[in-house]
Amino acid sequence: MIDLQECRNEIDKIDSDIIRLFEQRMKVCEDVAEYKIRTGKKVLDPERERQKLEVLRGKAHGEFNQLGAQELFQQIMAISRKRQYQLLTEHGIEDDEKLEMVDALPLKDVRVVFQGVEGAYSYAAMREYFQDDIESFHVKTWRDAMEAVVEGRADYAVLPIENTTAGIVADIYDLLTEYELSIVGEQIIRPEHVLLGLPDAELEDIRQVCSHPQALSQCGKYLESHPDWKKKEMENTAGSAKKIKEDNDKTQAAIASRQAGELYGLKILAENICYNGQNATRFVIVSKKPIYVKDAHKISIFFELHHESGTLYNMLSHIIYNGLNMTKIESRPITGKNWQYRFFVDFEGNLKDSAVKNALRGIEAEADRMRILGNY
Repeated sequence: MIDLQECRNEIDKIDSDIIRLFEQRMKVCEDVAEYKIRTGKKVLDPERERQKLEVLRGKAHGEFNQLGAQELFQQIMAISRKRQYQLLTEHGIEDDEKLEMVDALPLKDVRVVFQGVEGAYSYAAMREYFQDDIESFHVKTWRDAMEAVVEGRADYAVLPIENTTAGIVADIYDLLTEYELSIVGEQIIRPEHVLLGLPDAELEDIRQVCSHPQALSQCGKYLESHPDWKKKEMENTAGSAKKIKEDNDKTQAAIASRQAGELYGLKILAENICYNGQNATRFVIVSKKPIYVKDAHKISIFFELHHESGTLYNMLSHIIYNGLNMTKIESRPITGKNWQYRFFVDFEGNLKDSAVKNALRGIEAEADRMRILGNY
């Protein structure tokens, strides 16, 4: 009859041997790192690892143990690379600086662009972030805002990137990968959606509601209570209020802010129409200058991977292993590559932190493509 305690004692002995051998292996890996530091050789050698995993898998018996051996040594090799990245940092081997640290953002005498018109939430976010006198102008689309910064017609653009109710603004994520701009700040505002109509309109007159798709989504439950109302998507919330004013049709209403209603002389027909009382929108401030302030505490990156098992875990493990707190992850499909995705990750830290350097060094070395979107 099997004695459970004897089995446990045997496992404890084997585990102790594994720890001893693991530490012995890590010591040799440190010697390998020293060689690579002297010669400039890259930490990751994919073909060498592939061949070694194939050999080690073949030494195990049975399909289950073979798969287990492969996974075990994949993790051991990943840990070894992480130690080598640490040693590179400790020896002062720096990657090229992607962003330049500054004491403070240049906010005096700047031009800022936002999508929409005065009274839009992007406008409100801009006024909240840039409290000093600035020169601002608006454009029709988010791409137009990006182009204005790239061309030097604006120093900064204010762009909505996510909402607590409707989720991410996917187009902004895609544009951030297309344009070489840096996120240098963020501003969170709480949109207070109201239903606006002409001064002589009443709720029973309404047949169509206009607004930006995000606002229509955020007020979806309220709109469902009026199933006979048609919904019309607009480029922004304030623009929908402007349309109501210009059309002078009391069967139309807009979902927008109180400020937009005041700006265009409209009447509030309904308040508190967003079902999420904590509804908030996060805006990012982007600049052509690749800079970050010295007390920045959040980093945004994106990376692309081979479509293989375990690759996402391997990337995220660099963040986890270095004790960094990941605050967000999103994925977007890569155009022209079916079923392959680009991942966007936010985590806490500053580009001068050793742990951040280690994590970014590992991700950049092992991803197909990686870029720091900003430290802010």
